[in-house]
Parts: sequence; C-alpha cells; structure tokens
Amino acid sequence: MLKNNLKIACRSLWKNKGYSALNIFGLAIGITCAGLIFLWVEDEVNFDSAFPKQDLVYFVPTNQKYEGEWRTFYSTPGPLAKDLKDEIPEITRTATTWSGEILITEGDKGINRRGRYAEPDFLEIFSLRFVEGSAKNALNRPDAIVLTQRTATALFGKNTNALNRVLRIDNTYNFTVTGVVADLPNNVSFGFDWLLPFERFQLGEEDVSWAKEYGNNFADTFVELAPDADFKAVDAKVQKIIPAKTEDPNTYAFLHSIKDWHLRSEFKGGKIVGGQITFVRLFSIIALIILLIACINFMNLSTARSEKRAKEVGIRKVLGSGKNRLISQFIAEALITASLATMVSVVLLLILLPQFNILAEKQLELRLFDPIHVFALIGITLICGLLAGWYPAFYLSSFKPVKVIKGVQVRENSATYIRKGLVVAQFAVSIVFIISTIIVYQQVQHVKSRDLGYQKENLIKINVNGDMIKNFNPIRQDMIASGLIENLALNNSDILYGGNNGSGFEWQGGTDTKEVLISFRHISPSFLETAGMKIIDGRGFSENQAPDSTSVMVSQSLAKMMGDGSAVGKTITRGETYTIIGVVQDYLYGDMYGTSDPVLFFNNPDAANYMYVKIKLGNDLSEALAFTESVMKKHNPAFPFEYEFVDDAFNAMFRSEKLVGNLSKIFALLAIIISCLGLFGLSAYTAEQRRKEIGIRKVLGSNVSGIVRLLSKDFMGLVLVAILLAIPLAWWAMQNWLERFAYRIDIPWWVFPIAGVIAIVIALITVSFQSIRVALLNPVKSLRTE
Repeated sequence: MLKNNLKIACRSLWKNKGYSALNIFGLAIGITCAGLIFLWVEDEVNFDSAFPKQDLVYFVPTNQKYEGEWRTFYSTPGPLAKDLKDEIPEITRTATTWSGEILITEGDKGINRRGRYAEPDFLEIFSLRFVEGSAKNALNRPDAIVLTQRTATALFGKNTNALNRVLRIDNTYNFTVTGVVADLPNNVSFGFDWLLPFERFQLGEEDVSWAKEYGNNFADTFVELAPDADFKAVDAKVQKIIPAKTEDPNTYAFLHSIKDWHLRSEFKGGKIVGGQITFVRLFSIIALIILLIACINFMNLSTARSEKRAKEVGIRKVLGSGKNRLISQFIAEALITASLATMVSVVLLLILLPQFNILAEKQLELRLFDPIHVFALIGITLICGLLAGWYPAFYLSSFKPVKVIKGVQVRENSATYIRKGLVVAQFAVSIVFIISTIIVYQQVQHVKSRDLGYQKENLIKINVNGDMIKNFNPIRQDMIASGLIENLALNNSDILYGGNNGSGFEWQGGTDTKEVLISFRHISPSFLETAGMKIIDGRGFSENQAPDSTSVMVSQSLAKMMGDGSAVGKTITRGETYTIIGVVQDYLYGDMYGTSDPVLFFNNPDAANYMYVKIKLGNDLSEALAFTESVMKKHNPAFPFEYEFVDDAFNAMFRSEKLVGNLSKIFALLAIIISCLGLFGLSAYTAEQRRKEIGIRKVLGSNVSGIVRLLSKDFMGLVLVAILLAIPLAWWAMQNWLERFAYRIDIPWWVFPIAGVIAIVIALITVSFQSIRVALLNPVKSLRTE
C-alpha cells in the first residue's frame, strides 16, 4: 500500500507542476528561514559548551549599592578567590584573572594579542586541552607563557614545536612557552590568545600591593564547586565573604553559572533580568511563525483545488478505498512535497549561509552529516508535511462519492472560510514584520543621533604601549605639524565605556555624597579638545604647565550635585582634597540608552591606556592613517600600528538591535514572498473557476478594469482585515520591546498606514497579474464548451 500511495502521490505532483512548484518553493523558503535561525539559536545556546564542567563552574560578579540601587559589576577584589577557597569547603578550585593586551615577539615577528593573566587553577577549572606541555606545571613559574594553537601558529608557523621557545613580551621581558592549548571556539564568553601567571598582571610595576586589598575591584574570579555541593548553600556563603572582610553590607559577591554567562548577562537591581536569551526566544518564535506561514500556503492551495480532486476521491471510494487509506495517500503527498522542499532548502542554505554569517557576525556551519542537524531536518520535514497535509487530507477524504460522481458541486463553505482566515493570518504576520522593521530602525537611529557630548567622526583610538606615553609630546608635535591631524590626546579609559570608578567622596554643597558612584578619567590636557567636548564653566588643564594633582574638572551632572552657584573653586575630597577648576558638559558612555555616571577628570596622562587622534575633516583618511603609522613607527618602532575608528566602535554597540532590525527586514520580505505565493495560487484558482463568468461579462460589455476590480475586491477585503488585526498586535509587541530601553522613541502613528499601504500594494500586484491575464482572454474560448 505504501508503494502505491507514493506512486499516486508522485503522479499527482507531476501532473500539477505549477501548484506543486508553488508549494515546494513556499515550504523551501520557510524551511530555509527557520534553518538559518535555528543555526543561530544553536550557536547562542551552546555558548561556553566547550567547557565540560557545566554544572560546577561559576563566575563571581559583585552587587554594589549606590544611591539606594543595587548595581552589578564583573570585577572583584584581588584576594577574594583565595578567601573563597580557604573558607568555603565546597569550593574546590578558584582562579583570579585579569585580561590585557601584550606584544609578543619571536625574532623579527611581532603580534599584538589579547589574553589573560591567570592563576594555575584556571587551567583545571576550564579543562583546557594541552597539545604541548601539560596543565600540571604550565603556570607555576613567573616567566611562563601558555599560547593557543592559533597564536603559536602565527608566531612559529604550522607544525612547529613551540614548547620551551623564548618569546619577548612588550619588547622588555622574556617568557618561556610552557604549553600550547587547543583553540577555543568563537562562542565562548571569556576567550584568550595567551595565558601568563597572574602575579605578572602589572608588568613593570613594582608596587601592586593595592591588588591584595578589598575595596579595589579589578579582577575576574572563577570558582569550581565540588560535584556534591548544594548551589544555594554555597552561594549564600559566598555572599557573606566580602561584608565579613570589609564590614560593608553594600557590596557582596555571588555565583553566576557558566550556563548563564552569555544568555542571561543582563542585571537590574542585582538580579538577572534577561540578556541574549530574549533574542533566542524571539527568533525561535519567528522561525516557527515563518514555518507556519509556509504550511498555510500548502493548506490553502490543496483545499482550493478540491473540486479538481473530488472525482478522483469519489471513484477511489467506489472502488473500495476507505477514508483512512485516502488520508494516508494525501499525507504521503504532503510529506513528499515537504521532502522536496527540504532538499531545495538545503541548497538555499548552502548558498545563503555565508551572507547570513556576515549579517550575524558569526561563523555558522551547516554540518549536514552532524546527527543533530540530520534529525533536525528530518523533524522539520515531518512537522511541515504533517502540519501542512492534515487538514487537506481530512477535508478531501470526506467527500461523498455519490455526489461528486453525479457532478454535484462540492460544497466547500467551511474550506473557503478557513482559506480566507489563513490568508488573513499570513498577511497579518507580514504587516507586523513590516511595522516592526520600521520601528526597530527608528529606535536605533534615535539613539545614534542623540547628542553624545563629543564628536566621534574622524576620531581614532590607539592602544597605548611601549614608549607612546614617554614620547607623547614629540608624537603630537609631528602629527599636528603635518596638517593632516587636528589634535591628539591620552586617556586612561575608552571614551565609549565606563572604565575606573569609585565612591566615598565628599564635596561642598552635597548630601549623602559617599553613595554616589563617580567615574575617573586620567587625561592629557588636550583630550577635551581632541574629543570635541565642551567646557561650560571655568577652564581646562593647561598644556604649558606641569600636571597639578590637586586640580580636577568635573562633569556637568556632578557639578549640579554641588548645589547652587558655580562648582568652580569648590573642593571634592576622598583622602586627598581636590580643587575644581572647570565643568565639562555631560557626555554619554556605557549605557547608550540611559544616563551616564558623573565624571571626575584628572590631569594624569601617565596613567593612559589609549591615545586618541582627531583627523582633520576634509583630509584623505588613508593618507592621514598612513602618516600616523609612520610617526608611530618613528617614535614607537617595536610595536605594530593598530587602530580603531570610534564611530565604528560606537556602531558596534548596537549589534543586537542592528541584528534584530536586519532580520526583521528579511523576515518581513520572506513572509511577504510566501504570502504572495499563496495569494498568487489562490487568485489563479479563483480566476480559473470564474473563467466562464468572465467570458459572459465580457460579451455583455464589461471592460478589463471592471473585471480586474471584480476579481480583486475579495482579496483586498482580506488584506484590510489583516491590517486591522496586525496594527494592535504590532503596537503591543513593539511597545513591550521599547520598554526595555530608558531612552526610546514614541511609536509614530504614520508607521501603521505605511505598512498597510505596502501590504495592499503588494497584494494588489499579486492578484492583478492573474486577474488581468484572465480578463484579456478571448470570451469565445472561455464559452466554447457551453
């Protein structure tokens, strides 16, 4: 029976090649879209899965209370890891780490790489696989360095033994390679290219006693629990450590599971409120919706062709076929269609995946022979086949043989209503996607266009290394003298991010000041001018005078906390007393959707980590960069020239929103294409059914435009119903999405009519194609059989 059903199904599909192609292509688009999304979701949910101790390894963030609000920070005090291990028996291993960038030189080859200064237990906590050396003693000596395979290959070439080779670090220190570990995948939260002993985290600084004190949060702390440990009990003990050491109840550490590092990394009020898991859920739902839309096409087209298959069903029933056998035949047709669609979608996936990787900034692979992917494709095929085929199968198999053989027209009122409902559902989803795309774009542009308080255009950032600080003045003189560079300056923090901060300050005119968190900026005097920041009161630091450690500038928000009158001349104290000489207009950093903490500026360029270079507007960027490189090579020859445009870094801060926006565009387009395929098939069927009616109308004097309006009005009514359903749904969904941003747009009213007009125009074009084709037919041919 199975062989017979398959044979009949194949014949039916071949006989109706047009409808079969629409079904296959529509399903293929849906499966392709779902496949791309599920590959992305798989990569997201498998973040950090390269580390085997998924139930035992935890990161240790801290919650700190400022102005009555709990805020979460990843940095912890240096001695915390040791105290956790010594005082909590359930913690078997701990590791303190600190990330940084170093120049690694082998012979004449030098490369900048980011990595971690780590304690030896780090190797065991993350079960790193050594391809050279062993974890047992890899970080037990102060001059040891562990490389990843990628870094070792970059330095020594492929298939070259790296063990015991001596490397030059920052052109100053010699380190010996004590191990090479296998490369980590891209989807890990705490990656690295090298590991150095944690005791060397401040190369060149003799006094690092501050790192051994509570109150100085700078390190990342990891712990491994015993297999039989109770998480809640251990977490409760961890939360008590810092308050016990500092007698400060406003700071405590807690455990954050490896499974949540990537997916649930967003905190509010000291609690997890979301993170990437929000997008994982959102895109998964969208993938299912796209699949459902594709399956709706199949149901629509199959039930629409019911009259053509009515006699087939009647004859087969007369010849002895039971209802169950007919159902199995129609389900077999649906499964064959779904199987062909899956094959087409695999080809589309292979073609589109490279472009999707660029869009999602990932390196996803289809891996067709991966058992999980094979079963996923089979599962999607079965789900689509059964979902798309169940209603047509039950509907077609229910025809009465006596009526259909006598030629009594099949009554399909229920099927008609269902088809119309499905068309409405398809277009409603498409309209929701169109509205969402516009609003996501508006929100991102709204944030990007807000006043940042500085000018990011033509501003480049260079990591400070080697002799850059020592030679800063000659570097600055050479660059400005060229006429290509407007200015350059030093800063200890990235202009876009938070950087160092602290509390416990007191100032004139303030109350409860010790709870205010203030960010620190150690800058050279030219930084404000270089970045385009404005001094709104007082003056800036002088270029011609030696740094004055007692004079500071404050941001506008901090000045407002000092009460009425000018803040210039007032003092601010924490251990040492500083005099305010200027007020800087507030600028945005860290949270681009909120407000930034107040800032305290120090004239201390020796603490700089970054050099900022402002290229003159109108100059050729490539020429200016080439000249900048030549100056850096002259004054800092041992280090390669690497830079980043600040506006590129700024745009990268909106990666998630940009991904949502781009995918919304794609989903909207795909949903419209799939919906139009179904509408195209239905309009073709309707036009064919009314072919003789159209012939009679033309004989009686109807023109082409009148016939087109006649055939189109029913479908346009369905689209209008879809618009009415989609508008409140889209408003609700987008309002919920926007609520997660403190700085957001109000949903503009014009979005809804624009989306509706787009849907109507697309539907009208789709339906009119068939309507015009039928309206232009010669009525003699249409009526010849009458």
